Amino acid sequence: MNKVYNNRAWWLILPMLALVAFSAVIPLMTVVNYSVQDVFDANTRFFTGTEWFKEMLNDPALQAAVLRQFAFSFTVLAIEVPLGIGIALIMPKRGWQASAVLILVTMPLLIPWNVVGSIWQIFTRGDIGLMGWSLRELGYAYNITASPVDAWATIVLMDVWHWTPLIALLCYSGLRAIPDAYYQAARIDRASRWAVFRFIQLPKLTNVLVIGILLRFMHSFMIYAEPFVLTGGGPGSSTTFLSQSLTTMAIGQQDLGPSAAFSLIYFLIILLVTWVFYTAIMNMQKDTPHKEAPDE
Repeated sequence: MNKVYNNRAWWLILPMLALVAFSAVIPLMTVVNYSVQDVFDANTRFFTGTEWFKEMLNDPALQAAVLRQFAFSFTVLAIEVPLGIGIALIMPKRGWQASAVLILVTMPLLIPWNVVGSIWQIFTRGDIGLMGWSLRELGYAYNITASPVDAWATIVLMDVWHWTPLIALLCYSGLRAIPDAYYQAARIDRASRWAVFRFIQLPKLTNVLVIGILLRFMHSFMIYAEPFVLTGGGPGSSTTFLSQSLTTMAIGQQDLGPSAAFSLIYFLIILLVTWVFYTAIMNMQKDTPHKEAPDE
């Protein structure tokens, strides 16, 4: 019996294609168009080819911003992932304590990015801020407007405070999804707490951690509002990340061609590193010995 296909069903996906084209493809093509032109005004522009890409890739300020951005992203990931797993492991699993702790852990995620920067700007002030005043009372000359080390450490601490709850919540949901039969089998085998974590909990968290790491990497690579409010990119350019450099070039200086090329390079870096992260983690998952589930 020959199966009859109804091709009219393809018309149902047209709204989705139109939405994707309007929200992603058309803006991207506009950026690609600007990246190969030297734009003076609405009616005066010249084709430049790949000139802006070469200029951006050889720009020492852009290269420094890329290195600064990678250092920041890997630093916060190295802190937030293990810290988020640790918080998820000690969070209560049942009762009113579980609900109360979930609310407390979620609170930093509910605060808008620019407000986070304002909160930490006040928090770190030496005259009225608790953190700044306390460090000065302890004898440390803490000053985020003069010391690049202080500014850098404060932004890392602020990001850890703001986004570690996301990793913790993802891991908490992953831990809650593990069948109790695994823990019963571990108790019968008298497995240690570390063995339970190493051979049951951590492998079961792999898929959740892939999502968490990818989300946090992409977001940390696009960080803008928090350091802009807290330090303005200073002192000097010590906390000027890629997004701030791009905003200054596109809006402050109105360099449309270079900023369009900058945007595409920025996009390709995030795409490439995200793919490397995803491939590496999935390969690690394949290499991890799979422990068969106990009979329930």
